[in-house]
Amino acid sequence: MGWNGQRWTTLEELRQKHHNTVREDHGLIGIGTEPSFAIGQRALLIQSPSGNLLWDCITLLDDATVDAVRKLGGIKAIAISHPHYYSSLVEWANAFDVPVLLHEADRQWVMRPDPRVEHWSGKTQELWDGMTLINAGGHFDGGTVLHWPGGADGAGALLAGDIIQVAQDRRWVSFMYSFPNYIPLPARKIDSIVSAVEPFQFDRIYGAWWDRNVTSNAKDAVRRSADRYKRAIEG
Repeated sequence: MGWNGQRWTTLEELRQKHHNTVREDHGLIGIGTEPSFAIGQRALLIQSPSGNLLWDCITLLDDATVDAVRKLGGIKAIAISHPHYYSSLVEWANAFDVPVLLHEADRQWVMRPDPRVEHWSGKTQELWDGMTLINAGGHFDGGTVLHWPGGADGAGALLAGDIIQVAQDRRWVSFMYSFPNYIPLPARKIDSIVSAVEPFQFDRIYGAWWDRNVTSNAKDAVRRSADRYKRAIEG
């Protein structure tokens, strides 16, 4: 996105000028594209005893990335928070021969249907090793966050994309209907997000960008950030 609006590209063209970096980000492996592409989010790889989970997705996939991920144990499944990060999900799923888990409420936004896409429904979906997908809503009805009980050295972590957006001051989070256009969410939507994650224990939140994480007291950060947000929009 630039001054002249969006521009279409291809995966082959992207590979010519960009590459992926695979590095640690507060206890998880992050995978991000350099130079930054589109909105610049990075994916996260949870290495778990019963199989690795790729959280969210990025557009660029090349042989070097596939080799690096395989050396880390490969992928058992891919889960994506919301349609803004669908990107090259089919290419990633085919490369690793795995399913992609998306919430049923966002089915209409899948622009490239594929047999590897599996839609789940309801408020939660249990995975393996205690991990749980949570339908929190937000700027998409199917907006999903992932609870990882083994995160933060066993204190629990949320992988939140920007359903729960980590603020520049990483003691706080925020919520928006449209981040590019600065359109807020109504109070009832905020309450729904907080209610969805309340039953789960977590001390850390991983956001959608490098180092955009709440590294401690994350559950309290969600509660007080939601209260502050509602006070602001309600005047």
